[in-house]
Amino acid sequence: MFLNYIKEFFVKKSLNDNLNNEKSEVFTKNVQTVGLLIDESNFESSEALIKELALHGIASENIKVVAYREKFKEKETYPRATFGKKHINWRGEITEGFLTEFVNSEFDLLLSYYDVDNIILKLITSKSKAKFKVGFSAVDQRLNRLMISTELGSYKLFISELFRYLEKIK
Repeated sequence: MFLNYIKEFFVKKSLNDNLNNEKSEVFTKNVQTVGLLIDESNFESSEALIKELALHGIASENIKVVAYREKFKEKETYPRATFGKKHINWRGEITEGFLTEFVNSEFDLLLSYYDVDNIILKLITSKSKAKFKVGFSAVDQRLNRLMISTELGSYKLFISELFRYLEKIK
């Protein structure tokens, strides 16, 4: 238990370093590729969220999804790439290959679909090389360029508001 607090301290330090070095890009083009970071510990409608994105013109093969679970079980198989706390080391470095690939992908848009203050999820969002980041307003406002204030379960409203704002930004 005590070791978890120490690990969280060092991961927070890494997160703050990332946030201080954050570069902001201007969003100027149509969304072609989307990275979707979901907290499946609190949200169970991931498939419906992906379908909603597809309804707004994003090809399903251009949507890359990673899911976080608070209680990650090594022996269990998950429908999508899933990670937990153990995939981040003490220095805030990612130790899982698919997660490193996700973070290094230059998505047009990163959707951080979580509304809890989770240090691991915030670290993944901050390390992402996505051009434009969108998330919930309940999470640290330094992480995302656009914050939408809705409930976690209102994914249809979230996606419709997202595309409405993206049209105005262009």
